[in-house]
Amino acid sequence: MKQPRICAVITTSDLEVIRQAEPLVDLFEVRIDLIGDDWQAVVKGLNKPWIACNRSTVEGGQWQDNEERRIERLLQALELGAAIVDIELKTKDLRNIIKLIKQRAECLLSYHDLEKTPDFDTIRQIIQQQIEAGADICKVVTTARSFEDNASVLQLVPAFPGKRVVAFAMGTAGITSRIFCPLVGGDFTYASLAEGRESAPGQILVKDLKNIYEMIGSR
Repeated sequence: MKQPRICAVITTSDLEVIRQAEPLVDLFEVRIDLIGDDWQAVVKGLNKPWIACNRSTVEGGQWQDNEERRIERLLQALELGAAIVDIELKTKDLRNIIKLIKQRAECLLSYHDLEKTPDFDTIRQIIQQQIEAGADICKVVTTARSFEDNASVLQLVPAFPGKRVVAFAMGTAGITSRIFCPLVGGDFTYASLAEGRESAPGQILVKDLKNIYEMIGSR
């Protein structure tokens, strides 16, 4: 089994917290919408590949400015060395934005359901749309209302052999899917840098996730 990859989500400009997590993770997600203006200083100090993410409020983020500026920041991240850019499948003018991203980095197309986990066929079609749009990595994140929702999202990974997929459910009921996503072949899973720094409900601490993988002999 390949080693499960951990992506730590940076929601703060506190470099000390980032440094402590760096040896434990494979990559970072830089949440421009949560860090604020200091995000550029943060990325200059990173020694691991990073994903640029500027999440809209519609998909659970906190970007307060207009859409044009939101995309502007993501394109700016390309200049600053982002390895991957996360852009929502529902974004307007998606085709052109993907084209710009793929000149410099990999494109992660994401979809979030903040209320529920739709049925398997629905979420399967979403990944199909992401692939057709040109995603290098497909990401579907739902909200778990029951333990069964974990199985629904995790089934997306083997449903697309040869494709890079990240799929899990948010919330306490979805913690299992966060842990298992890379264990069933998902590209990576997300973890938080420190207590109180979570970017989404149910996110596990980097050190706790690392310990879990060591206990089950996957890392």
